[in-house]
Amino acid sequence: MDNSTAILYTLIYCFFAGIFIVPPTEFVSAGITIQNLFSNWLGSEEFNFIYYHIKRTSATVIVHSLIPLGYYLGLGLFAPELDLFSLDQTGIGWLVYLLFSLLLPGLSALCVLYWHRNKWDYHPLARQLNLLGDANSTWRSVASSINVEFRRIDKFTSGTPSRLVVVTDSWIIKTSTYSVFVGHQNDIHLSLSDSEEHALSYQNQMAVQYLNIQVSPVESGVKPFTIRLNSLELGDLKEKLQAPIRNARNIVIHQSLSDRFLQAFTETVQQNSVFIPPPDMELEQCIGCMQKTSDVKLQRLCEIPPGDVPQPPGAPPACLQCFCRPMWCLECMGKWFASRQDQLRPETWLSGKSPCPMCRATFCLLDVCRVQGRPSA
Repeated sequence: MDNSTAILYTLIYCFFAGIFIVPPTEFVSAGITIQNLFSNWLGSEEFNFIYYHIKRTSATVIVHSLIPLGYYLGLGLFAPELDLFSLDQTGIGWLVYLLFSLLLPGLSALCVLYWHRNKWDYHPLARQLNLLGDANSTWRSVASSINVEFRRIDKFTSGTPSRLVVVTDSWIIKTSTYSVFVGHQNDIHLSLSDSEEHALSYQNQMAVQYLNIQVSPVESGVKPFTIRLNSLELGDLKEKLQAPIRNARNIVIHQSLSDRFLQAFTETVQQNSVFIPPPDMELEQCIGCMQKTSDVKLQRLCEIPPGDVPQPPGAPPACLQCFCRPMWCLECMGKWFASRQDQLRPETWLSGKSPCPMCRATFCLLDVCRVQGRPSA
């Protein structure tokens, strides 16, 4: 008996079943996902995040349970010599497999029906949210709080729709194929557990480092979970986290080019002269991020001749005196300075120049001065 057709079908079916269970970026872009196939029933993730993922995980369990049965039916069509549709002539091994493939969808459907009792009260995500709420709240009130924060545009997100990491002002969330993990930012411990380094990334053909961060909830009964993200995203993640990430293993974290420049920018500015504001000058919030107090002032302190001195042809523009009041924090000024440099020549950034964000006066790194803080009364 020639089994080449059955073997070929098995390999092809396993390949497509695998990428359907864990879809790559190309499949997600093409819309071949549970989320797209059941979009009308799932509703909007943006407006109803918790109920969306309750339904998504339920639909995923049922659809994936049909994969073994689909293999049996397809094999019976492509390899008729196996007589899979003639039960009296089918081997005991295939009969056991058929029984398993029929029982699995039935058990999955019963499991989802159990979860759906009393409007999803028994779903694992609902039970998890029950543990995160206080004595006077239900899982639905916790879900409402998460839904509201997920709608905000300042949340941190990383990953694909079925494997997503979300950090809002109060919550840290990880979605996976069959489950969703949630932790409250005030009741978790974060620790860097491991890192993975790859010589090539499938996205940009460059070296990439992935960090595994262990999230350990304080609440008893809430399972710890691990989030995985690109090391270049760590800076954005830390901006949304309220708890520090412990690095007890002293794992070396690869920084992005912008992060490395900001570090060098900060170290250089720390060595520059300090600007002492007059007593009547009030320091306001940085107009770049609106989160930190303005703490840098541009003053022409470098030894390059002023702008009114003729420069040789082809020379870079000379630094000018900036008369703007302190309006920016050090980090935002560093990001502005980096954005005005030649992105193809990062080795020249520290020696480069930039126009003032407000008055466009040219300045270099030596002209950035820290604002001396006033002693508290």
